[in-house]
Amino acid sequence: MGAGAPRAWVRPILLGGPLALLLLVMLVYPVGQLLLMSVYSGDAFTLAKYQQLFASSVYVNVMLITLKISLWTTVLSVIAGYPVAYLISSLQKERKTSWIFWVLLSFWTSFLVRSFAWVVMLGRNGVVNQLLTAVGLQDKPSSLLYSLGAVLVGMVHALMPLAVLTMLSVMENIDRTLPRAALTLGARPGTAFWRVYFPLSMPGVAAGAIMVFVTAIGFFIVPSLLGGRREIVITQLIIEQVQQTMNWGFAGAISVLLLIVVLAVFAVYDKVLGLSTMTGASSDRNKPAAGDGLLHRIGDAILGLLGTATDKLLALLPRSRREAQPGLSIPMRSFVLLVLFFLSVPALLMIPLSFADKSGLNWPPVGFSLKHYQNLFASPLWMQAALRSLVVGLGAAIFAMLVGTPTAFLLVRSKLRGKSLLLAFVLSPIIIPRIIIAVGMFYFFSKVGLVGTSFGLMLGHTVIAAPYVVMTMMAVLRNYDTRLDLAAQSLGARPWQTLRYVTFPILAAGLMSSFLFAFATSFDELTIALFATGGMTSTLPKQFWDEVTLQISPVIAAVSTCLFVFVAALIWIADRLRRASLSR
Repeated sequence: MGAGAPRAWVRPILLGGPLALLLLVMLVYPVGQLLLMSVYSGDAFTLAKYQQLFASSVYVNVMLITLKISLWTTVLSVIAGYPVAYLISSLQKERKTSWIFWVLLSFWTSFLVRSFAWVVMLGRNGVVNQLLTAVGLQDKPSSLLYSLGAVLVGMVHALMPLAVLTMLSVMENIDRTLPRAALTLGARPGTAFWRVYFPLSMPGVAAGAIMVFVTAIGFFIVPSLLGGRREIVITQLIIEQVQQTMNWGFAGAISVLLLIVVLAVFAVYDKVLGLSTMTGASSDRNKPAAGDGLLHRIGDAILGLLGTATDKLLALLPRSRREAQPGLSIPMRSFVLLVLFFLSVPALLMIPLSFADKSGLNWPPVGFSLKHYQNLFASPLWMQAALRSLVVGLGAAIFAMLVGTPTAFLLVRSKLRGKSLLLAFVLSPIIIPRIIIAVGMFYFFSKVGLVGTSFGLMLGHTVIAAPYVVMTMMAVLRNYDTRLDLAAQSLGARPWQTLRYVTFPILAAGLMSSFLFAFATSFDELTIALFATGGMTSTLPKQFWDEVTLQISPVIAAVSTCLFVFVAALIWIADRLRRASLSR
């Protein structure tokens, strides 16, 4: 008993300790210092920053605008993304790969590339204006940019892939025989879907919605490029307070306001479903309590009405065009293809622009030339930024794997008390808006001399990439048959031998997916780089941001094309590795 007790404590510390220590030093302390500066001026406690915050309605109005944009983005992303996830989940594995490729391509393509593509498309000489003029819907080009509509289009385009992939991870585990069983018992197709399938998919819908909302509320790239003065979001105010006035205390006060809103949303989510559903686990809180009976009956009645309405609409279709199998009807396929077209076309349109002869970003491109690529590869700024992003991305991905994978094993395979609290702590870099983390890290880096260093960026990117590694590996480990490990140990294999020769080879695809996810997260990270780098030490996203905001250069189209091809190659490599691991 006495000899076994220390081991019970040593194993959790070894597995979860490195990530917990990293988050304490690189997240809790920097963010805590930022928030403390909002209530301390020197050594004196003061609420002057909060009085300034609420003295004018400007900041509250900006917060309301941020919430409005985030809510509309969440609703539109989930509603449009649900049929995409539903259709892909219903396909056979061979056909599923080609469909999901386009979602992954959009998901991994840089936010900057996609946002800038909309700047080109919605410009006065862009594709959208020319199309509207050609079909006679307008006589002259309209001002589509710098409006709420442009921001919503860009935000939905940027975040819908996140909603699709989150919902897809849940839908793939739903037993499709259950809706078919309802059909055999006399239920009509619409009723079977809304009363059986849709409730089973709700954890995925809720997880997708919370991921999109939290990302949107801390997003500044799209509003900065596509929005006008009326679409300023709270994140832009925080950036302005730090970069232009160095008012750390007021930036901390605005950050507190933003953090309170986000934590309130997550508290409701945790109360209803539990944070574990974000990692692919089923919800254990979907059983209605005694006081929730009325809400449960109302929800059931709404689903019944939706089922009846859907059945009436299906009855209007010719029998030959009615859905033979779930998710495979022509209307469903047509809608999904339209959504995938919406997700893919903006980045694809940058390719012909990168070969245009004239130095402009108007559509259609005129002539053919490689001069933009020559200027790109001859520029020391772009080349050094690309090299630094590769180095930082690889380093951050390795660090995230080293600290995230053991933590995933601990959360899935141990019976440690307080795992829900540990999971909430591990997911805190996702819960806390990225801008708050970035500003806190910038203040911390300035104190320890890490501003402008690759190592500092690696540590910062590891903090935001590690939760995705943990989430991915937890989902993989839940589907792992632990009897294989027990069989190896019963044949004399030691724990490390079991991991090396049995566990890790089987989990190779999941490990590689986690690594690529962490790398892509770091490679496309702008918020931390916006504060911690500059000049010749910029990363590729930071250099891209400087070029877009300071001057519109055709070289940007060449950079966008290179990034697009790079992401497509990453997805292709990941798919080949996955197939190779399955064929073993």
